[in-house]
Amino acid sequence: MPGVGRSGRRGTRVSQQYLRQLSLVLADPAGKGLDFGALRVTFEIHRGDLLTPNSCDIKIYNLSDATASTIDTEFTQLLLKVGYEGQALQQIFYGSIKQVRKGREDQRNSYVAITAADGDTALNFSCLALTLAAGSTPANAVEALIKQMATAANSSPTTDTGGQTVSQGYTPALSSNQSARGRVYYGLCKDHLRNFAAASGCNATIQDGQVHLIPLNSFIPGAVVLVTPATGLIGVPEQTQNGLEMSVLLNPNIKIGQLVQLKSADVNQYRYGLDLHSTQINSLLAESTAKLNSQGLYYVMRAEHSGDTRGNAWYSKLTCLAVDATYTNAQQATQATIAPPFPSPRDAILPY
Repeated sequence: MPGVGRSGRRGTRVSQQYLRQLSLVLADPAGKGLDFGALRVTFEIHRGDLLTPNSCDIKIYNLSDATASTIDTEFTQLLLKVGYEGQALQQIFYGSIKQVRKGREDQRNSYVAITAADGDTALNFSCLALTLAAGSTPANAVEALIKQMATAANSSPTTDTGGQTVSQGYTPALSSNQSARGRVYYGLCKDHLRNFAAASGCNATIQDGQVHLIPLNSFIPGAVVLVTPATGLIGVPEQTQNGLEMSVLLNPNIKIGQLVQLKSADVNQYRYGLDLHSTQINSLLAESTAKLNSQGLYYVMRAEHSGDTRGNAWYSKLTCLAVDATYTNAQQATQATIAPPFPSPRDAILPY
């Protein structure tokens, strides 16, 4: 499928997934807190390439009443890292605590449940009223918008970001055209950010406190995570209307907006409709969300991580889009297009 490509390094990342490890740090706005990784912890994380904040639900079991009260009154941010024995722990979620609840699973086991969101305050409560002078570029505009999101979050009802910072993440090469006149920005930062991203052919998303702009027909450059039965693939990938779905052992190397390479000959393929009304839909699906890649290269559109330090759960469920890619070994570069850019296959996924 023709389109604008994006260059980046090609790499294949393989990890040994044995003997799980976890670190859960709850901290106050200054970053001082406690690590609860030695206790039983369960978690569910929902991540996507949408502007809707990523979310995390955690349960910590059998805490003392004093410690449980400390979580509710003192801690405002959450940092979760996972890994395997012999490897450095890697961040899988960072966000601000939105709610703390106490409960009991049975007569022996109590828990403290925590709900956290990634960039929620900066996204939903940051306003701006600024003017960019004539001669400014799109890069100047996106820098100003994200900077305002980082500082204007104090206008939230709590007048506190909880300590979570927001910064500029991956931004592709934007147009160098300069504006002929000044531009006024007024209103919610997220509205202007969404409009700017759409006008630039990108998708805006917040991942671990960083605002990324991902081109609709490309991806964030980085090492490609190899997915095989030997590296954690569970069951058989399923081709669906929303994309290729697969389950793997929990892997913190898998990032939203980056690539994985599926090395498996088995994929359960999607059944298309036979009626006349389905003809056009079938054609669209065959060239977009239901498309398969001969090299096994897929863009990670959605990831749901779940884990239990004392149970069986330790999985990542992925929803991915096929990538058309051509490798240039001499330059070690990747050029790829996620097809088609319109209508965007990501619109088929409902927000969390």
